[in-house]
Parts: sequence; C-alpha cells; structure tokens
Amino acid sequence: MRRTSIVLALLLLFLWAGASAASEGGVKKIGLVAHDALKGEMLEWVMENAETLAPHSLVCTGTTGRLIGELFEANFPALSPDIRIMKSGPLGGDMQIGALIADGGLDVLVFFVDPMSMQPHDADIRALLRICNVYNTVLATNRSTADFVVSSPLFGRYDARSRDYGYYTGRETPVEKAQ
Repeated sequence: MRRTSIVLALLLLFLWAGASAASEGGVKKIGLVAHDALKGEMLEWVMENAETLAPHSLVCTGTTGRLIGELFEANFPALSPDIRIMKSGPLGGDMQIGALIADGGLDVLVFFVDPMSMQPHDADIRALLRICNVYNTVLATNRSTADFVVSSPLFGRYDARSRDYGYYTGRETPVEKAQ
C-alpha cells in the first residue's frame, strides 16, 4: 500500500511539473505554418489547443498568423498569446522561419504540409524541413504528430539537444587541401 502511494505521488508530481512548466519559465517559441488546403485544419487544431498554446510565443507565416490571431481575438480574448507574423510562405516566410531555427529562435515547428498539392516554393519547404533536422528542432507535419507533441509531458519543458557540427565547420575543403 505504501509503495502504491509513493508511486502515485511521484506520478502526480511528474504530471504537475509538466502542466505548470509554461508558467515556470518553460515558454517555448512555436512556429505554426499551414498550406492553404490545411489552414482550416490548423485553425481547428489551434482552437482545440488554445489554452496549451497561449502561454507560449507563436511565430507564424503570413495568412496562417493572421487567421490564428483572429481566432484568438474572437474565441479566446482573455488568452491573447504573443503572435509574431512573418511573410507568407511563398514570399519568404518559410525561409524566415528557417532562419529563426538556425539562430536558435524556435523550439517547435508545427507545419501542416499538404502532401497532395504542388507548391511554388517547394525548395523552401524542403529547406525548412531539412533545417529542423540539422538543428534537432521538434517538427510536426500533420495533426496527429502535433497532438502528440502538445500532449507530451515534455512539452513546455523540453530543451532539444543540439548537435555538434565541429567536424563539419572545421573541415578542410578540397581547395584548402590543394594549396
């Protein structure tokens, strides 16, 4: 009986720590991006997770950011999260988000990618997904993964481990070797 009580107490402490992380300095910078065909799905997802997202700093591409801002104003006026709106994806917004990731300015990217449509800025999208992998950034490209990310006990308190690219940045190029 005593062992069960201890396990239960530890479990409750663990859950409490995860739930209160955002109020204790666990504020994350979360990117929210959605292709046109999936903007409605993104808005539904944000609506369902508004209270979880609101304590964090949100960074969005153009139209997605405007729509999310309007959603919070209309449905959750008391929450008013910090929303930074970049350019539209095809106009460089995806590249701006990628630059934030490369500079350590984004912790999580939720990017609802439409796998059924060609995008005029496909190269930018691939570069953005690649940069998430380079910098070990949490990445959700669909609603199911996004649900797992925000419902994780690590959400709000997880700090991704950065990779050491010293071997790459310190390498000698073929031109240097020839000299």
